[in-house]
Amino acid sequence: MKLKSIVRIAVLALPLMFSSCGIFKKSKEVKPIIEQRQTTDFVSQVRDNQQTNKFITSKVKFSVEVGPQKITLTGNLKMRRNDVIRLQLMAFGFVEAGRLEFTKDYVLIMDRINKQYLKAPYRQVDFLRNSGLNFSAIQALFWNELFKPNQGSEAVVIAKNNKEGEGKFTTIESGDDMIINLEEGKMDYSWLASKNTALIRMANILYKDRFNGNTQLNWDYSEYDVFGRKMFPKKHLITLTTPDKEVKLGMTLNYLGNDTEWDARTEVSNKYREVTVDEILRRFMAL
Repeated sequence: MKLKSIVRIAVLALPLMFSSCGIFKKSKEVKPIIEQRQTTDFVSQVRDNQQTNKFITSKVKFSVEVGPQKITLTGNLKMRRNDVIRLQLMAFGFVEAGRLEFTKDYVLIMDRINKQYLKAPYRQVDFLRNSGLNFSAIQALFWNELFKPNQGSEAVVIAKNNKEGEGKFTTIESGDDMIINLEEGKMDYSWLASKNTALIRMANILYKDRFNGNTQLNWDYSEYDVFGRKMFPKKHLITLTTPDKEVKLGMTLNYLGNDTEWDARTEVSNKYREVTVDEILRRFMAL
């Protein structure tokens, strides 16, 4: 596959993974079996597994599937808590083909090969705005944490100590796991966590639209390893399903570290042409 074709698929597909919503299908046979106090206790256990490191960096192996097309790339993941998340896609192992950067204020998508970029605040990306996936929520997904819509993981601490917040989370026992659920408007947020370890094994979000069809995001976590005295998943499998498309992104993290020597913001050269969200979406849907 030509380099430009690889970039076209990967650079367009990756942002869509994080600008949409998802679903967790609950079994009709499982029933709530614990009281709210127990729910709060379990949510607290899950919250206590949260990483204490401020930085997470890693080499990454990406796999991207869009319909029948599948590609594999390498790259880098660099994250600084409460500040930035950066994914760099490398072609042939040494050429940076694309970059995806989340900050508190905007999303930046860069196509290095075609010299194009998109820089937009979250409110301009419909899926992100409607689903409550701002920077804090996206950070929680990358960091394997619970979150509250439009607030992030820090709000979970408030919820477990606040009587009004406690009622929003519910738990359902399902075999060896617990389903933690939170419903808000058209959104249904769910997490699957081990009863024994309280580690999150899956995060799921559903955006319900009876006219245009539901949009689904499923984020699986596996292969946990000790990092900063906490457990952190080295494998992430993300599946986005819209009424028209299914996109799968696999991320395998190698050589987890906490490198601090890197610039937290990307400066866009004036040689790049700015494109719109609509243009990115049109090109994605044409794949």
